[in-house]
Amino acid sequence: MNELVQKLINSIKDLPLNEKVNAINSAREAIHNISPFKNEPVDFVKWVGGGNVHANDYNPNSVAPPEMELLRVSINADGYTQPIVSMADDDSTFEVIDGFHRNRCGKEYPEINQRVHGYLPLVQIRSTQEDKTDRMASTIRHNRARGKHKVESMSEIVIELKKRNWSDAKISKNLGMDEDEILRLCQISGLTEVFSSDSFSQAWDAVIMDDERLSVIDEGDVEQIEQDDKCRIFHEWQDWECFPAGFYKDKPPQGMTVSDCEEKYREFLSDLPRFEFALNRVISEWRYSCEHYLTNERMNRIAWLGQASLCIETGIASRFCGGYNLLTDEQKELADKKAFEYLNKWLVANNRQELTWEDAQSKSQSDLY
Repeated sequence: MNELVQKLINSIKDLPLNEKVNAINSAREAIHNISPFKNEPVDFVKWVGGGNVHANDYNPNSVAPPEMELLRVSINADGYTQPIVSMADDDSTFEVIDGFHRNRCGKEYPEINQRVHGYLPLVQIRSTQEDKTDRMASTIRHNRARGKHKVESMSEIVIELKKRNWSDAKISKNLGMDEDEILRLCQISGLTEVFSSDSFSQAWDAVIMDDERLSVIDEGDVEQIEQDDKCRIFHEWQDWECFPAGFYKDKPPQGMTVSDCEEKYREFLSDLPRFEFALNRVISEWRYSCEHYLTNERMNRIAWLGQASLCIETGIASRFCGGYNLLTDEQKELADKKAFEYLNKWLVANNRQELTWEDAQSKSQSDLY
């Protein structure tokens, strides 16, 4: 066996660089094809010229300049310890699935580029994942596993998958998300059509509505929606004060569990003076969020105010609104009425018509955004 290996080495070692790399790749591939680990992409790492490797157009991950510098230092000191995950476009070019910044380091930093002779270490995802939606899902899985992703890019990818007729269940399974997170990412996009097939639960699930499916919209409904929207104020998500405050985070604050958050919500809503103080903060400090949400007559504005108040006061995200269901019926009614009072305060202060209790009830959550 050693003789065979030595013959292989002797036949390769004196070849010109490009031929040597191709020969090494071919040998590795041949071994990979008979390997007991041939179904694992990492079993076959090959070196590909950097000019034949290109970034995808949907990468949801980003790193700050200090982190990029740390990656450069790491690759300089330790070498490439992780290959770039890719998908073959054809026989010679490859699209990056994961490793966008490792790809950049190998191309943009001369000391690294020279050391690896302009090549990059690649593994390929399985050939069954050739469709673009499969590649997008794989990118998200890799990024989410490290806890790094840009929310707005994630939102765009989820919308793209929805447009390609991926169900929430399929997105959930392939991206490792729960359906609440899918909903919030759709909401960030500002596209209401993605909700047309969804059903929602009640009340203080703010991002939530009555437990009934949307009916088919006829021309009269469309005219009413258009009329309603003439009175709406829209803002891009980047302007919403609730976004950086953590309204859409999908994890509890550090050191807290989901149950802790829900209990905090229960305590918060049952403490009416504290709740009222936070309500006043929301309508006073969150101008753009209030304009965007509270001018939407087809959403549960009372519920949104409850969750916004919790967020501005405690930093707890809207997804942990289940604490509302821990209240007694009497406490629920008092909290509802207090939020309703501040909804009308905001409407009147902004030259809008005061609502009756019936008018303030949730209508269609699909139009929340």
